[in-house]
This record gives sequence, structure tokens and C-alpha cells, in this order.
Amino acid sequence: MAECEELVESGGAEDMPRVVAALAGILERVTDRNDAAAAAELSAVAVAPASAFRATTKPGISVRAYMARIARFAGCSPACYVVAYVYLDRLLRRGRRLALAVDSYSVHRLLITAVLAAVKFMDDICYNNAYFAKVGGISLVEMNYLEVDFLFGVGFDLNVSPETFGDYCAVLQSELLCAKAEAPPAPLRLQYCCLSEDDAGAGCSAQQQLAA
Repeated sequence: MAECEELVESGGAEDMPRVVAALAGILERVTDRNDAAAAAELSAVAVAPASAFRATTKPGISVRAYMARIARFAGCSPACYVVAYVYLDRLLRRGRRLALAVDSYSVHRLLITAVLAAVKFMDDICYNNAYFAKVGGISLVEMNYLEVDFLFGVGFDLNVSPETFGDYCAVLQSELLCAKAEAPPAPLRLQYCCLSEDDAGAGCSAQQQLAA
């Protein structure tokens, strides 16, 4: 799969795999979109639903910097980030009834937990939860709780078929291509960072549904 081979290459000056840069770009736009949507709805006095992944305050580190930190210290294979992307999609599609959205309050905890789950499933050797908690800037107790909540959230559906893996690689690759082409952002959409596995691989249009 050409897309997968390109994704695992170094990101150049950023010194991280292209897959990390692609996933960071997607989640940055989703976060910005949902933050803007939440701000626009303040007049409705809507209270965000309680979630273990939702922090009480916005973390002081950007999504891209947080991804770079994970990539630097987690020591996992590039394929783990593609699988983490699949897991995030599954969690958020299953969590629609709970109105779980990716925003500045939830994206960091979702990321570190998705990567942890992917590493344990994909890699033969990986760091333990205590190490990942330090990388993620949270306590071990919280890391353990988030992991359990995440696994139940995805219904313990951790297997990723080669076809699904290739489809998500294609979406991440299209993110890189759209970023290089400096494609204009798509109109604002609300709430969810979801891309159905049935729609994956549909190019920039599918990627925009998730991230633009």
C-alpha cells in the first residue's frame, strides 16, 4: 500500500512520522470546529455532558505539540497511530448518543488513551500505563480509568482488518495532500469526529467530513 508506506516516513523538519502530522492536522481542525460550535451555542446555555475524557480546564499544550510529545516518548510503531485513529472513530461513532465530541477539553485524553490501546494491541513490546501517564501529563489512576472507559466505549472491538487499515491510511494520506495543496476549509459542521468505515478511503471529501 503506497499510502501506508508514505505515511510512515519522517515528517522532515518536524522529525516525526507523517502519520502523526496527518492525524494532528485532522484533530486540530475538528477541535477548532467544535470549539467554535460550542462558543456559538453559548446562548443556549448548553451544558457539555459529563465524560471521563473531558477536562475541567483546557490543557496548555496544543494538539500538534501533544502529538509530537507522544511520538517522541511513546516509542511505538507508526502503524499504531493509524490504529489509534480507527479506535477514535469507533469510539465517537458509538458515543453519539452521549454527544461525545472532540474539543479542547477532551482531545488530549482521547489521544493518549487511543494510542495506549493501539500500542498494546499492535506492538510486541511497549511501555506500561505508568509511563504513558507521565507522557500524557495525567495520573496513573486516571490513565487506568481512561483505558477501561475507552475499551468499553469501543465495545472491545480492537481488531483492525488490513482493508480497514488501508482505508484509514488513504484518508490520512489525503489529509497530507490537502494540506500541501492548502485546500480551503470546508463549512463548519457540528459535534462529531466520525468517519464511518464504510466511507473511509473516499478521498478529501471523506476526510473533510471528519476534519475540515
